[in-house]
Amino acid sequence: MFCHRIRKILLLLAFIFTAPISGFSWGFFGHKVIQQLAIYGLPKDMQVLYHRHMALLVETAVRPDERRNADPKEAPRHFIDLEAFGEHPLENMPHAWDAAAAKYSADTLQKYGVVPWQVIKLKERLTQAFFRKDLDSILYYSADLAHYIQDAHVPLHTSLNHDGHLTGQTGLHSLWESKLPEQNLSAYNLKHRKAQYLKNPEQEIWEVVRASHVLVPQLLAIEKQVSQNFTQDTKYTVTERNGRSRKTYTDAFATAYNQALGTMVEDRMRAAAEQTASFWYTCWVDGGKPKLDRLLATPRTKAESKQLQQEQKAWKKGTLQEKDLLLTKIRISLMNVVEWVSSPFV
Repeated sequence: MFCHRIRKILLLLAFIFTAPISGFSWGFFGHKVIQQLAIYGLPKDMQVLYHRHMALLVETAVRPDERRNADPKEAPRHFIDLEAFGEHPLENMPHAWDAAAAKYSADTLQKYGVVPWQVIKLKERLTQAFFRKDLDSILYYSADLAHYIQDAHVPLHTSLNHDGHLTGQTGLHSLWESKLPEQNLSAYNLKHRKAQYLKNPEQEIWEVVRASHVLVPQLLAIEKQVSQNFTQDTKYTVTERNGRSRKTYTDAFATAYNQALGTMVEDRMRAAAEQTASFWYTCWVDGGKPKLDRLLATPRTKAESKQLQQEQKAWKKGTLQEKDLLLTKIRISLMNVVEWVSSPFV
């Protein structure tokens, strides 16, 4: 039993330290940060539950990305390639699924991405979970819904040129949504407005898609502009991993690119956190505003309330990272190792 447990620990640690640094969208780091920020934007009646389960919600923020390797139907739920739908797609595309499928066919929508419709589907499931007062479903659908909302805030998730590959800028996707947040988070202003009730969630998510898509030409052009000051050797670095060569942007280029972008990345992160909180709040209201404190296994303690106050104060001042109050991937993973190892079923 002991040897079996040690073997499993080594396998898990190998996965943690050899897995890609960034995921398919916002990177694992970005999604988890946004998920935590969203909780601070909730009303107190919701925070009692969401803060108690913050570690779980932050950890499972990337679950939809993890499903992509096993489920071939998963990938289209994360994007929408608007250029594939002709000129002026944002003006001409019906927002309702049935109308859009009638115009373009369901197969075409699945081919070029369904993220706005996935958000609405998950919004309804979370609303029903609140109606049923089903804690497991509330947490499950809260995490998944948040992921797709956050993906819709990434400009390159709305374009056929999703990695810059059509314009000779391959790798731009990971640079914009993963490397820049990881490298510059401490300088970002991530305080967002409190959750707002969304009278028309369908319209809201399409406005998110629109706001993301209009940024695509700008972020592509800025990369070209910044590249003029770099050679291939100073712009890219080549690393070897598992016998494969991987070309990525250098830290120096990322710094210059981030400076040229201004507040674009932090603005989208902040907007993603605000919309995540607003969708959660809307589902709770539409689900009858159940008393979430009654779903807690044990009453909320003074220590928990004090911890939340400390975190929200740091969030407002922009010092969450400085005060080590962000739940990072490694910290959560190591917590899981301890819990998993101590389990009698391992």
